[in-house]
Amino acid sequence: MSTIEQDKLLLEGLAIQDKASIETIYKSHFPMIQNLIINNKGSMDDASDTFQEAMIVLYQKSLDNEFQLNCLIKTYLYSVCKRIWLKKLQQIQRFGLQADDFEEYVAIEEDVTKHEKQQDRFHIMENALSKIGEPCKSLLEAYYIQKKHMNEIAAEFKYTNADNAKTQKYKCLMRLKKLFFAEYKHEN
Repeated sequence: MSTIEQDKLLLEGLAIQDKASIETIYKSHFPMIQNLIINNKGSMDDASDTFQEAMIVLYQKSLDNEFQLNCLIKTYLYSVCKRIWLKKLQQIQRFGLQADDFEEYVAIEEDVTKHEKQQDRFHIMENALSKIGEPCKSLLEAYYIQKKHMNEIAAEFKYTNADNAKTQKYKCLMRLKKLFFAEYKHEN
């Protein structure tokens, strides 16, 4: 099923307040909006509020029999959220450009495409991490995600010292890079 067909089904589901459709829209598109808001002087709460307002707009449009979505849901939500956020920024006087002026500088389609490419790379990295195996996966997560120090990692993974843990982390990172780029080249 194509993305356009999926979006039509999701829009129909939204119109009847289908929980699964609403959750799918939220899970698929909120991260993109979160990045937009946080990268433009907003907080996580601002992102949630803005996304909720856009979902209300989309819901109201879904009830209108004459409304036809001429783009993907993500493009529509991104556009609505961007306008909502720009207006909020103007209201609190943290932003000097008018919303209409801003459109001249940043095309929505370019933003969505850039975000999609970034999401694709994240998925490739997730796949590479899932293939790397243990203890490499846990070691890299401990260092890069949990921000643990090498001494903690050495103790947790029972290495003789921090230098040995560092060497193992380097080997794991090289394996991860190899897996990532093998899949990245295959995808592109």
